[in-house]
Amino acid sequence: MEEQKDMNGMLEMMTQPAFLVKSGVITAVNQAARQLLIEADTSVEPLLGQHMQDYSDFTNGCLCLTLTVSGCLQQASVTRMSDFDVFVVDQMAGQAQLQAMSLTAMTLREPLSDIMAITDQLFGDSPQDQNPQAQARLCHMNRRLSQLHRIVCNMTDAISYAGSTPPRMVCQDICAVVEEIFEHAGTLITESGFRFSYSGPQQSVFCMVSADRLERAIYNMLSNSMKNAAPGSLIEATLTHRGNRMYLSVQDDGSGIPVHLRSSVCTRYLRQPGIEGPSSGLGLGMVLVRGAAAAHGGTVLIDQPNEKGVRITMSLAIRPCQSTTIRSNTLRVDYAGERDHGLLELSDVLPPEFYAKN
Repeated sequence: MEEQKDMNGMLEMMTQPAFLVKSGVITAVNQAARQLLIEADTSVEPLLGQHMQDYSDFTNGCLCLTLTVSGCLQQASVTRMSDFDVFVVDQMAGQAQLQAMSLTAMTLREPLSDIMAITDQLFGDSPQDQNPQAQARLCHMNRRLSQLHRIVCNMTDAISYAGSTPPRMVCQDICAVVEEIFEHAGTLITESGFRFSYSGPQQSVFCMVSADRLERAIYNMLSNSMKNAAPGSLIEATLTHRGNRMYLSVQDDGSGIPVHLRSSVCTRYLRQPGIEGPSSGLGLGMVLVRGAAAAHGGTVLIDQPNEKGVRITMSLAIRPCQSTTIRSNTLRVDYAGERDHGLLELSDVLPPEFYAKN
């Protein structure tokens, strides 16, 4: 009873909508949650919808999912504390703020592309004949421009990832899509001084997939692992198939994320000084991971198996292929401007020499 009172007091101190759940029943809500018409002494199941299975399997760590509140989709995080699960609804930024950020980023794209094209020309046709010091400075500048390019891309796309508009999805073998992404990423990771392993199902699993969103999510998960782990350590990636869901995990053996910070990792704009370095962008990377999982009907789990490192797991619903789905041959604009996606997305963690002109 005393613990319940302490938890209720903690809820009322929170400005974001929050509520407690015990044994599947909402036991307490704060004022902000009451304004969303979330009531105590009711089942949490109607709010969870398609994520009920992921919540039922949840044992520890932090689970990021989508709630259906008053007919609207709301991003939320769940943290287990003793006998209670604490649900916190993310309402830090509205659509208008995201739209303004996206429009600002779009105006930066053209001048940034021009600068990057000029930088490419500075390398010349025979880089080996240039002054090594000048070459090193150009590599460093190219890497910094890639970091800026990545930030601008994230700012531009955050509204589409955080919104409810579904992405373009086609029927593909999700195992082949993920394996191809990790094959390229693994080369960059090992060449930068880490050990890397990937394991996935041997059989094909055809379903509706947004390969673009999966790729962005995977690279952001890998970037986080490379920041958390020491060079020479192992980064493990796995894709597993259970029932009607796929589970995509990336795990490192670094120092981990403190328990009290895990629930805020997926919050947009919020960066953790104890976790992220000065080149870690705007705190939108995990928002893209969360958005990619939601687009595939899944969730994001952040935990620490065996009290070691950090594991990020996306669950992905296996949605049957639609018989009318046809791959479009229409030329689509590449968000990276036809540049190497791996070099762009891992620009915070790869060494400058990777950014010499090929």
